[in-house]
Amino acid sequence: MTSEAAPESTLPYPPLHTDKKFVVLSDWLKRRQGNLDILAGKVTFRDAFREMLESISGNGHNFEFCKEELKKNITLDGGFKDFHKYCKEQDILGMEPSIRAVLSKLIGDDAKEIDIVSNNVDIHPDGTWSIKYRHPTSGFGHDKSQAILPYRRLPNPPLIFFFGDGVSDMSAARHADVLFVKCKDGGDNDLAAYCRREGIPHILFADFSHARVVVADIVEGRTTAAEALAKGKA
Repeated sequence: MTSEAAPESTLPYPPLHTDKKFVVLSDWLKRRQGNLDILAGKVTFRDAFREMLESISGNGHNFEFCKEELKKNITLDGGFKDFHKYCKEQDILGMEPSIRAVLSKLIGDDAKEIDIVSNNVDIHPDGTWSIKYRHPTSGFGHDKSQAILPYRRLPNPPLIFFFGDGVSDMSAARHADVLFVKCKDGGDNDLAAYCRREGIPHILFADFSHARVVVADIVEGRTTAAEALAKGKA
């Protein structure tokens, strides 16, 4: 557990679910040189991501247009619906830092049952918009470890599964009990590179249908988190 002071959050968190044995967190909405600079410590994710979003707003794309484009073009990761169904059946809490409108389109009413922990947006009078970071004093902008650490402090903490796929997940990587890292097409995997460099155990997975098998084996007692991490691949 980190001893550093938690960055102040400008946005509220959902209530802590103290009765859960397992908690799943993931970051499933989806920049190349910028990511490499973040990985190398040349720039913070907060500043790089803000610059990228400012270029979109600066080119005249209002926020409603961007939201509709996301809804039209983002697809759900393979196996996610069945994975979500399994989590519901096993009473596993799911938390999804993403955009509610997109998630609702992809999985329908089930989206209402998922707590969302994310940044927000400020809409300005002239129609332009800018990101409102949850943790503006943190170099991550949104320090995702702060969604995990309160569970660590519970008298009977749940087992934390975290699913990530990029540099925005580095803040959470070392704090999960079981870290899943998505395999990327083309082989570029910044989160996996970070984990190898920092010695953080993780499980590579192609899609949620593979991950569900590992999660089920752990939840149902056929294997342990340590044994699954030792294999390193779903």
